[in-house]
Amino acid sequence: MDYKSLAGQLVQTCLKKGADSAEIFIQTGRQLRIEVRNGDIETVQEAASQGIGFRIFAGGRMAFASCNDFSDAATASAIDSAVRFAQQTTADPNNVLPDDKGNTPVADLYDEGIGRVVMERKIELAQTVERLALKDSRITKSAGSRYAEGEAEIFLANSHGLSKGYKSSSCSLGVSVVAEKGAQKSSGNDSCSRRFFADLKKPDEIAAKAARKAYEMIDPRMVKTQRAAVIFDTDVAGALLGGILAAVNGERVLQGASFLGTRLNQKIASPLLTIVDDGTRVKGPASRPFDGEGVPTQKRLIVDQGVLKGFMYNTIIARRAGVKTTGNASRGGFTDVPGIGPHNFYIAAGANSREDIIAATQKGLLLTEVTGYGINPVNGDFSGGASGFWIEGGKIAFPVKGLTIAGRADEILNALDMMGNDLDLNRATAAPTFRIPEMQIGGE
Repeated sequence: MDYKSLAGQLVQTCLKKGADSAEIFIQTGRQLRIEVRNGDIETVQEAASQGIGFRIFAGGRMAFASCNDFSDAATASAIDSAVRFAQQTTADPNNVLPDDKGNTPVADLYDEGIGRVVMERKIELAQTVERLALKDSRITKSAGSRYAEGEAEIFLANSHGLSKGYKSSSCSLGVSVVAEKGAQKSSGNDSCSRRFFADLKKPDEIAAKAARKAYEMIDPRMVKTQRAAVIFDTDVAGALLGGILAAVNGERVLQGASFLGTRLNQKIASPLLTIVDDGTRVKGPASRPFDGEGVPTQKRLIVDQGVLKGFMYNTIIARRAGVKTTGNASRGGFTDVPGIGPHNFYIAAGANSREDIIAATQKGLLLTEVTGYGINPVNGDFSGGASGFWIEGGKIAFPVKGLTIAGRADEILNALDMMGNDLDLNRATAAPTFRIPEMQIGGE
């Protein structure tokens, strides 16, 4: 189907039906999911999807409707609904559409061959990664393995002359297992996601890491409540980044609901901390040539050597704040209006190896799992349940579970004193291993 022509026609239909301006968001895709347990194929599910989102503006009022039927009758009905809804919403002079017709070139977002890989090969991958994980004698049960893939095409047009689209793909392979000792049960999982099928990690690497995560946490101990170093493993990057990400959301800043809202161009962290939002990275899991409303993506420094350099905005929130959009309009799909969100969001790598950071720590916690909200984006408080490994004399001594960690974001970020070099940019939200020299650790 010629989506460019379809989108252009639908924009004109919106205008004829009473919209002052209009945006058409077309999405089509295919998804495959394979689930295996104990060698048996439990699920093979493949589905195609399509839909159109209509965002219209009339007299400063905005409304939205969507449909998953491309017929003339269905699209006309959706447009009529959007025009009718606009009569009920509140006018806002900031309700505008972007007019940047540019695109950011981003290489290797779409694997044309992923759909040509035979189904048997994909099922074999899911079975193999499970079988290899179960070969370890310390692993007693499988919680299942899975392979998934997706292909999508996005096309966006609006009445300001935007007309642009792109294709993307993704695939993933993972496994979850259980280690047991007496009444103890410890689970472990690992997975790998990539844009291209050929770039997936080998099953033996994924299986070995999942098994290790399970059996290493057998026989955990408890430590006394104390202040000690906390080393954040790469797997718990979200515990720190999630709160910062929410705090640099331009809408939160505008609402006064961000602990960073008044700190622009001020030092908020150690010089070792640089945070990047990059929508342009080759094969990046969250890369794209334009954001959820058609604004070209870019690579931006959010924090530069400890100094807060910017917030994230879509077009409407940027207008309310009196700034320019940063190309951070996020969209879950054709049924959603644009919000604000990151692209590839990560802490830049440092100079230390993970081994160096552990060796430099006389006493503390290597944090590999955290539960709870991490940093509260409103007030900057940090707390959560913690599991991982206790370090003594620069070496991992034993596993620990049932701890808590707590602190204030300002204290934590400014205290950061070692940054790892093990950043994995194949994750949409990522950080290397890093150390906070002292935090409150709650134990017995």
